[in-house]
Amino acid sequence: MKIKILFISCFIFLLSCESEKADMIIYNGKIYTMNDLMPITEAVAINNGKIIALGKYKELDRLISPNTQIINLSGAMMTPGIIEGHGHFYGLGLAEMQLDLSTTESYQDLIDMVSDAVDKASPGDWILGRGWHQSKWSDNRDSFINGFQTHDKLSEISPNNPVWLKHASGHAGFANKKAMDIAGVSNETEFGFGGEIIKDLSGAPTGVFNERAQGLISKHADSNLGDNSDLKAIELAVNACLENGITSFHDAGTSAKAIEVLRESIDKNLLKVRIYAMLTSRDTTLLNTWYKKGPEIGSADDFLTIRSIKINADGALGSRGAWLIDHYSDRPGHHGMPTQSMEYVYKVAKNGILSGFQVNSHAIGDRANREILNQYEIVFNEFPNLARDHRWRIEHAQHIDPIDIPRFGSLKVIASIQGIHMSSDRPWAIDRLGEKRIIESAYVWRDLINNGAILINGSDVPVEPINPIASFYASSTRKTLKGFPEGGFEPSQKMTRLEALKSYTINAAYGAFEENKKGSIEIGKFADFTVFSQNLITIPDDKILDTKVLYTIVNGKIEYRAN
Repeated sequence: MKIKILFISCFIFLLSCESEKADMIIYNGKIYTMNDLMPITEAVAINNGKIIALGKYKELDRLISPNTQIINLSGAMMTPGIIEGHGHFYGLGLAEMQLDLSTTESYQDLIDMVSDAVDKASPGDWILGRGWHQSKWSDNRDSFINGFQTHDKLSEISPNNPVWLKHASGHAGFANKKAMDIAGVSNETEFGFGGEIIKDLSGAPTGVFNERAQGLISKHADSNLGDNSDLKAIELAVNACLENGITSFHDAGTSAKAIEVLRESIDKNLLKVRIYAMLTSRDTTLLNTWYKKGPEIGSADDFLTIRSIKINADGALGSRGAWLIDHYSDRPGHHGMPTQSMEYVYKVAKNGILSGFQVNSHAIGDRANREILNQYEIVFNEFPNLARDHRWRIEHAQHIDPIDIPRFGSLKVIASIQGIHMSSDRPWAIDRLGEKRIIESAYVWRDLINNGAILINGSDVPVEPINPIASFYASSTRKTLKGFPEGGFEPSQKMTRLEALKSYTINAAYGAFEENKKGSIEIGKFADFTVFSQNLITIPDDKILDTKVLYTIVNGKIEYRAN
């Protein structure tokens, strides 16, 4: 009966559009709609940025005018526009302007890259970079302090240039002596709640700053990015998204400055990717302003929506900042740390629900996930009428005690995961958590789905490259990007390929209250599409990573076309 009603509705719609012609018609490909009632279609017609018809190509002939753009997919795969479910938009642009340390395989590799940058810089210039990860290095770690390298070699090759290098996770940073001198950091400097200055046995700073302690250095480094860096960062972020098929982006932790830059980029017609902004809870003044104002939905022709808040409950596994119930297997006695108090989390959650905002919380460790679920549950019970369709999320949901897994479904909390983190982190994460916790409680996507949770996907860019194909591969194979191991890590937790695709489309749209606008190819929705060179649903596992983005179409316009 539902299918019959759907076809009748489409027929009535087409009759009402007799005089309407299409700006664009796309046909001759494998077009996955993400609509369970009509999962595949042959052709799609677009007018004024919206989908006006779909079906067989011949049935759309009468919508063609001399001005209609016809796109022949030649058998390629088209999906709804890919939605980055969790990333850092401004950070993506800034990362494009700094040293990319993600390819370093040893501390010496990092030293060599910084040395080259110092040779090209003037004395006093800041050297900025991101992407190093000590757990992926081949170094003998006997000389490391609490699992991290020390600044001595770095400071030796950069005596006249302050250096600040962000960890791949974004939850730690590495400074040389010059940067620490500028910041006034010495043996006597201490940091309290939510952060850590790692020191050697003599009490001297090693150069590594964990979690909130990074602010001691970053406040000086960030003020030296150069003129026009803000708009340049937005432009670079837009280009990176479009090249990777991203049409919408959930920005996880948007600052007051970033909002201003986004508005300026809209005025200058630079923003060509739809932004769903999560206000950073680190700025209480920003939150208080928006509590009074309320959400901003679909401004600038639906290129900017501000209706959620981002809480930060803990750190990352890579920096041992994730908050665990039991101690780290490779750092006995250390449990990580909360980066915001649960009293503050409750306050933000309560103010959020009363002001009409969705609340999304960064939680990686099992203790952090449990505590956030506890605070959510308290607020839901206090305001049951406001919580009927809350769609609150936990960002990452990486390590969850088995007791807490069913709570995602029962509380209707969305798990905003990043498949690529499993691929990238799993080989060394077992050292942090041990085999039992890795198997029972880490990256437990199938368990979450089976317990009724909705999953959305992303990359956490610039923590990982924004490439959704890599995250799709990791989600459906549970392998590293080098194809290891055979069968995947904990293969019982795999998503199906269709589930993985939904996590990047209709589920991600649902996670932003936008499933009636985007996330599937249906009449009346935005003409946002991604075209891939291969059929991601049917090709062999070992061919997935060879797939390229051929077109990125936003609002009915081709914003990216592969050469």
